[in-house]
Amino acid sequence: MTPPRPPLTLGDLEMEVLEQLWRLGSGDVRAVHAAQSKGRDNHPNTVQSALERLFRKGLLDREKQSHAYIYTPHLNREELAARLIDETLQRVKGSEPLPMLAAFVDLAMEQDPAVLDELEQLLRTRRAGRRVP
Repeated sequence: MTPPRPPLTLGDLEMEVLEQLWRLGSGDVRAVHAAQSKGRDNHPNTVQSALERLFRKGLLDREKQSHAYIYTPHLNREELAARLIDETLQRVKGSEPLPMLAAFVDLAMEQDPAVLDELEQLLRTRRAGRRVP
């Protein structure tokens, strides 16, 4: 029996590093630092620490090349969002998932009311048994 994994928590720097790796596809500390440092004044060691934490959390894969690790995202943006939403639902829903899901719909509407139209189309597609890419 596999023990339950702890809830995933991500700091601002970890999210920024993930964003850079999603944009780059993969990279070592230098590449991520160079891409990331345009908006933030961090030392490469700080970026290295964030990469290591993300690797330990299972969000990055890495491969040793020469003297450096090359990091690649283990999950894409949508997969990470699904995991975070699922963990939130599991922790907060209690016996009824509907109030929590309704809150997500309300948040989507606050972002852009047109998103509700897209969600309705997505629901119709899923109910019809087709997955949307």
